[in-house]
Amino acid sequence: MRIGIDARLVHYSQAGIGQYILRLTEALAGIDHEDEFVLLQSRKDRTIIVNQANFRRRSLWTPSHHRLEQWVLPLEIFPLGLDVLHSPDFIPPFRRNCRSVITIHDLAFLLYPHFLTRESARYYGQIDQAVRHTDHIIAVSESTKGDIVRLLGVAEDRITVIHEAANPTYRPIDDPKALDEIRRKYEIVGDFILFVSTIEPRKNLPTLLRAYRQLLDGYRPGVKLAVAGERGWLFHEVFTLVEELDLGEHVVFLGLVPVKDLLLLYNAARLLVHPSFYEGFGLPPLEAMACGTPVVVSNVSSLPEVVGDAALLVDPNDVSGLTLAIWRVLSDEALRRKLIERGLERAKLFSWERAARETLALYHRLGG
Repeated sequence: MRIGIDARLVHYSQAGIGQYILRLTEALAGIDHEDEFVLLQSRKDRTIIVNQANFRRRSLWTPSHHRLEQWVLPLEIFPLGLDVLHSPDFIPPFRRNCRSVITIHDLAFLLYPHFLTRESARYYGQIDQAVRHTDHIIAVSESTKGDIVRLLGVAEDRITVIHEAANPTYRPIDDPKALDEIRRKYEIVGDFILFVSTIEPRKNLPTLLRAYRQLLDGYRPGVKLAVAGERGWLFHEVFTLVEELDLGEHVVFLGLVPVKDLLLLYNAARLLVHPSFYEGFGLPPLEAMACGTPVVVSNVSSLPEVVGDAALLVDPNDVSGLTLAIWRVLSDEALRRKLIERGLERAKLFSWERAARETLALYHRLGG
């Protein structure tokens, strides 16, 4: 069988959906040496995603999210003779000569349209057509599946839940020298709380900043707040709020951090806080747990599904509740040990090999 995977987004971002594409294709290569895979990459992309005989690259001219994508992309795909095309970035070509499966990671753009740029609204506004024009849908969580049924009216039997997983790189590191070096590299003095995500409204960083201000005023814990993530959209409020709350000397913005550094930052952090309003899956908490780092998360959308009983859960609108949860993890050593142990066990339940096997079975069901 010839399977196409739209990997163009990797050229533009190796976070989020880009990571999903990279991890899934690597895991597929590990279990399948028989089917033929065609990785559809941007002509500008020099990334070698998989170097294996049954995987080949096809360079495409059509940019990801381009306004003419629905007209030009089919012309590039028609000659490839695909049996199945997997579109991990929600929107498939509506005209094609093969079966189609799409991955829907979340429906935040429907629930929080005011958080979108005009360009993002245009692209993801095609979701109604996308679910009608695809043969099957992968949802990355039961929570996302429920949203697809409720918001888009898709029949449940057209949706398969296949959980994501943490990058296998993420693991506990017992190397004090390496952890000290990563602090020095990013100019983080002493202990710190870690936030990992793109800076955009849905991630709810302002609530964390307000909780952190309360923490400094009420408990004086002597910990920094490190924010690892690139600027997304509508991020200006965050930097304005840092000034208003007089947090300039306490908050360290690290920008987009490479995986090898993020591994060490997770291990060096006292805890990860992920107060997002909405997540289709929520990888940072799982990555942190895989590193043996305690986690505080919002009690909404998919996050309880991912962390189970291995994290403290808080209402994302409750500043004081978030402050108290953070302080509990910082000050209660028995609680810290319990969260670390539970988190390590919880993270083992998710793997990219399992995700790849379930995805491959779906490809065969569609294309067989």
